[in-house]
Amino acid sequence: MNIYNDPRTIDMAAVRVLAVDDEPDLCRMIAIWLNREGIACDTAHNVLQAVSRLEEHQYDLVVTDIMMPGQSGIDLLDIVRRRFPATAIIMATAIGSRETAVATLEKGAFGYIIKPFDRNELVINVLNALERRRIILVHADYSRRLEQEVRDRTADIRNREEQIALHLISASGYRDEETGEHIRRIGLFSAVLARELGWSQDEADNIRIAAPMHDVGKIGIPDSILRKPGRLNDDEFAIIKKHPLIGAQILGDTEIPLLAMAHDIALYHHEKWDGSGYPFGLAGDAIPPAAQIVAVADVYDALSNDRVYRNALPEEQVLAIMTAGRESHFNPEVLDCFIKNLREIRGIRARHHDRPLAPGPELIL
Repeated sequence: MNIYNDPRTIDMAAVRVLAVDDEPDLCRMIAIWLNREGIACDTAHNVLQAVSRLEEHQYDLVVTDIMMPGQSGIDLLDIVRRRFPATAIIMATAIGSRETAVATLEKGAFGYIIKPFDRNELVINVLNALERRRIILVHADYSRRLEQEVRDRTADIRNREEQIALHLISASGYRDEETGEHIRRIGLFSAVLARELGWSQDEADNIRIAAPMHDVGKIGIPDSILRKPGRLNDDEFAIIKKHPLIGAQILGDTEIPLLAMAHDIALYHHEKWDGSGYPFGLAGDAIPPAAQIVAVADVYDALSNDRVYRNALPEEQVLAIMTAGRESHFNPEVLDCFIKNLREIRGIRARHHDRPLAPGPELIL
């Protein structure tokens, strides 16, 4: 039964206390005094019995003697704080052990009483401990609910951001496979790499949503080029190489972290580690980290899936091509991380496989 139905009061009929002392008469006296206050009280005469009772029933409070044969009340305190953290504990001690009793407060005891004590002393200390426990539990419950609300709202915001991103991508007129599972895979692959490279969960979520916008600039490329089923000539290739700049214009000029990351990915994901990429020929760490990650994810996915101008390459061949690009096309650390996490990458591919393809342009590496 929940003794805190009204968070401002304690329902004494629902409280359960355990009295622990190697003196049976004292245990019985504590139980009688608490029973008169409407509080159920069980007894135990050593630490082993006490732990057995705690395993069988849920107690709100333990009142234990410190000095007992075998394991002491301090040993029991350690056990309660470790295994039964929702249970409060009061230490009972002889007059000469006051310093020891005070030390137990630092270990998590809710209070102590000096033997011999009378009924009023016991009841006051028990009620004070129960009230303190009530406040702690109410506060913990409020904190949990608040944290859950924050998580729920964050998840809702993430979902809205993802829906906006997907609609933006769809509006760009991509081929069917690039508005569906292809773009989802790029985001999921990128999130795996980001987490493994030490990014925070928030940053990994950002790249999962931002990475699918890597080719949004193709909205500005003529269909005659974008949908050409064969190899592009030099002039056509020069035009399609403008899509990173177009994408950056669409996604730029924002203080929203997600869109700022998407801007960097769109603008720089065709840059290469050795400086031979486009549009600016950036090299090494001058390329934003998010773009370095997406470059690996995008090439793997493009080579591994059917296109109208070629069939999917065997994974062994895909990995050979990518490995040949280590330190030239790709950041070696990112590529190594990708290879290390191939099992998870393959799982994503299996869950998000392509639908039948529509005509589209040749892959640009």
